[in-house]
Amino acid sequence: MIEEIRIRGLGVIDEAVLPLHPGLTVLTGETGAGKTMVVTGLGLLLGGRGDSGLVRAGSDRVVVEGVIDLPAGHPALTRAADAGADVSDGLVLVRSVSGDGRSRAHVGGRAAPVGLLAELAEHLVAVHGQADQWRLRRADQHREAVDAFGGSSLAAALTAYRVVHAQLTDAEAELSTLRAAATARAREAETLRVGLERIEAVDPQPGEDAALRAESERLGHAEELRSGAGAAHALVSGEDETSGMQPTGVVATLATASARLAAVSSADPALAEIGSRVDELRYLAADVAADLGSYLADADVDPARLEHVEQRRAVLGGLTRLYGPTVDDVLAWGLQAARRVAELDGTEDRIHELEVQVRDLRGARESAATRLTQARTAAATALAKRITEELSHLAMGSATVTIAVEDAGRFTTDGRDDVEIRLASGSGTAPRAVTKAASGGELSRVMLAIEVATASEVSAVPTFVFDEVDAGVGGRAALDVGSRLAALARHAQVVVVTHLAQVAAHADRHLVVERSDDGHVTRSGVHEVRGDDRVVELARMLGGSGTDAALEHARDLLARARV
Repeated sequence: MIEEIRIRGLGVIDEAVLPLHPGLTVLTGETGAGKTMVVTGLGLLLGGRGDSGLVRAGSDRVVVEGVIDLPAGHPALTRAADAGADVSDGLVLVRSVSGDGRSRAHVGGRAAPVGLLAELAEHLVAVHGQADQWRLRRADQHREAVDAFGGSSLAAALTAYRVVHAQLTDAEAELSTLRAAATARAREAETLRVGLERIEAVDPQPGEDAALRAESERLGHAEELRSGAGAAHALVSGEDETSGMQPTGVVATLATASARLAAVSSADPALAEIGSRVDELRYLAADVAADLGSYLADADVDPARLEHVEQRRAVLGGLTRLYGPTVDDVLAWGLQAARRVAELDGTEDRIHELEVQVRDLRGARESAATRLTQARTAAATALAKRITEELSHLAMGSATVTIAVEDAGRFTTDGRDDVEIRLASGSGTAPRAVTKAASGGELSRVMLAIEVATASEVSAVPTFVFDEVDAGVGGRAALDVGSRLAALARHAQVVVVTHLAQVAAHADRHLVVERSDDGHVTRSGVHEVRGDDRVVELARMLGGSGTDAALEHARDLLARARV
């Protein structure tokens, strides 16, 4: 609830503090004293439009500050904390409007956009006045009032509908996407199949292109390779196939050196060790000679093999130009393409599956929407009856409220119902949309009737503000208006700006806006009246100006209000 509002520099109000309490608080005062400015200040605090014309003459700015106490976890606290506000000691809102029209807002000690105040206001205060009937002018608010009044059974029906509606929406979106892309998928699958068939016809092997490249290089230089290998073999082995002479190559030379060292090395271990190393060289040279001999034996030039290798390389090159720089890349592309083709081929199965699913979900949504409509209709009938009963206590005894729940012809996240609160202002008149059938003062009373009728089931906001809710009401009906406001105040904090003593008499707290004029400057302030002072204020409101009769009438009003 709102604990306190401070206003400085607003219209006729120089500086005022409004201490607010649970229950019903009324705000009274003479015409022109500034009661409207109090409501205007509250509107600024809740994100209303700022205007430099609101700044009091002689002040540089309007400043309105509100201290609000909320239970932990309240949506307004959560939203404010998300915006970076400090809410550890409650919620503090500040709004200022300077003389040049610039507007600033602070939430929990942090600068914030003015729009955040408006967001928080939806969770904090419902303001009802002749110029502020937004909840009755918005069709979605009619539906929300019925849904909230319907309780857990209606909430369960709404949740069940929303689940099915969301599933159907997702399924329809996927099906539409798959159908729209059918041609593109078929074209992609055909392109991939052509590539797979081409690769399958060639049947490349992993690393084949590298192996063929090496073989091509060897076959292309076969004569040079044979000549060089032959010369090396002759030098190492000492065998010259053309001379027929005794071998004199490296192997023979090392054998002679080994024999010479073996003959004398027994006398010197160091020389014996060198002899061992010479033997190692001789064995290694013999192995090299044997390998060179084997190479020469296999190094025959085969032109047919070279031609085959080049042809195979050309075929593989056709694949690598299309599907990857190497044969291994081509094979990897083939694996991915095969998986993609399988996925594309499975799309038709998915389309069929979705078609069945969409058909079933449409039936399920239809059933869920019907159950939701039935629940809403039952709740709307009960709520309309209760509102009508409340209006009978608000000088609108001949008025009848009905709540129409009609097929909107479309499905939304909230069902397929259009919900409208309608008012027949008198017997024999046809029900019309409440905003068209009711005058400004009647709208305020209709809102009061709705709030009282739903207060025990719905607690959307902790504070209600009514401005001139008693317009056009007097006498016994005014007492009834006060009693209904008091009934609402048992469930929420209620602040009422009124000019009727019959309404003010029901208040738990009575604040008076009082104007003073020193001949130069007019100021207004706010103070609470109790006891005899309150009786005097009620007498003033009754027009008695402190006469004994008026005072007695005021005391009688207080006594009747207590009853």
